[in-house]
Amino acid sequence: MGNDLAKNKKAYFQYQILDKLEAGIELKGTEVKSCRDHAIAMTDAYVKIEKGEAWLMNVNIAQYKYGNQFNHEAVRARKLLLHKREILKLFQQIREKGLTVVPLKFYLKKGRVKVLIGIAKGKTFSDKRETLKKRQHEIDARRAKF
Repeated sequence: MGNDLAKNKKAYFQYQILDKLEAGIELKGTEVKSCRDHAIAMTDAYVKIEKGEAWLMNVNIAQYKYGNQFNHEAVRARKLLLHKREILKLFQQIREKGLTVVPLKFYLKKGRVKVLIGIAKGKTFSDKRETLKKRQHEIDARRAKF
C-alpha cells in the first residue's frame, strides 16, 4: 500500500474481517498535517451510512501543534470518499446481515491520506479466547525454533 500512519489493532481482535475497501477521506489542512505526524486514535471508531454518504465516526485526529486559530476539532464526523455503488453495497450489508464497518488503518498513497475500511462481524467471547490461544501457540512455536 503506502506509508502506514495508524493501525486499528483492536479491530482485528474484536471483529472478524470479511472484506476490505479503500476509501479517501475529506480532511482539513491541519488534519492532514496531524495525520502525517501519526497523531490518529481509532478506538471505538466506525463508519455510518447516512443519506447516501459514508461518515467516519469517533476517530480522534489530534490538533496540529502549530495550527493556532485555524486548528480543527479533534473528534468529528469525517466524510469518506467512495463511489455510490460502494456505499450502497456497504449499506445493504449493514442493514441485511447486521455487519459493522470499521476503519482498519490510515495510510498515504501518492501523497493523499487513505483509509482502509473493513466489513466486519463481531466476535463472541469464545472466538476472542480462541484467537488469544492461537497467537500464544505461534509465539511458543517461534521460541522453540531458537
